[in-house]
Amino acid sequence: MEHHPDRDVRPRSGPGRILTVEFDGPPIDRDAPITREELEKSLRHVSGADVRITAVRSATRFTDNARQATTYRLGRVLLAGDAAHVHSPFGGQGLNLGIGDAMNLGWKLAAAVQGWSSDGLLDTYTSERHPIGAWVLNWTSAQVALMRTDPRSRALRDIVSDLLDTTTGTTYMARKISGYWQGYGDDPVIGRTAPDLVLADGTRLGEHLHDGKGLLVSAEVDGYADRVDSVKADHSGMLVRPDGIVAWAGSDGLEDALTTWFGAAS
Repeated sequence: MEHHPDRDVRPRSGPGRILTVEFDGPPIDRDAPITREELEKSLRHVSGADVRITAVRSATRFTDNARQATTYRLGRVLLAGDAAHVHSPFGGQGLNLGIGDAMNLGWKLAAAVQGWSSDGLLDTYTSERHPIGAWVLNWTSAQVALMRTDPRSRALRDIVSDLLDTTTGTTYMARKISGYWQGYGDDPVIGRTAPDLVLADGTRLGEHLHDGKGLLVSAEVDGYADRVDSVKADHSGMLVRPDGIVAWAGSDGLEDALTTWFGAAS
């Protein structure tokens, strides 16, 4: 296929599926039904061939529109998923991002409804998730830039492809696109996803987070039994939030962490 600076065509997974990409701006009406004639015109445009489409079983239109709300909370209004951020779907980043929003917000919202949340707990939803959303928007914008078919973009894509052929490059890309690196703050442990430890009773840490409570590992404290479960493990002390994020680990400050994330002791 001859390359053009404003269009591309490539097969999709599964028989009878194809993706056309045009870089000449968004459709006039994003909400208009997708017709056979529109698909045929697009396919002819990007391929340069006199293609005839006889039937369409399903069709989807999307753009690389990238927008993010300035805050995810305004009083009693909270935004998550596509309501908080939109971006190109390439790389499948949107699903993980939306689930991450829900995991972060769900238990905090429940704490507010149940009346035990600390002051400012709901505000941490924006402060924690907004930077992650901004990163994904930046990442997907870079992906779209690499897809462009002009000579300079193709030259850059060749360089990136060479980097991805290295172990370091592949590891970097897999870590980034999977979201494994994501966390809150700069601490290498606190604010990161808790390891799925094997506990003293043979169960795993993750099994104890199903009921929406926090989890205190190898430590004890009074006044939080209604919000935080306690378990034993051959591991230093650790406090895990209901969303699986480490809130405290093996040092002073447990009471402060409990108050911050789980309110005052009962």
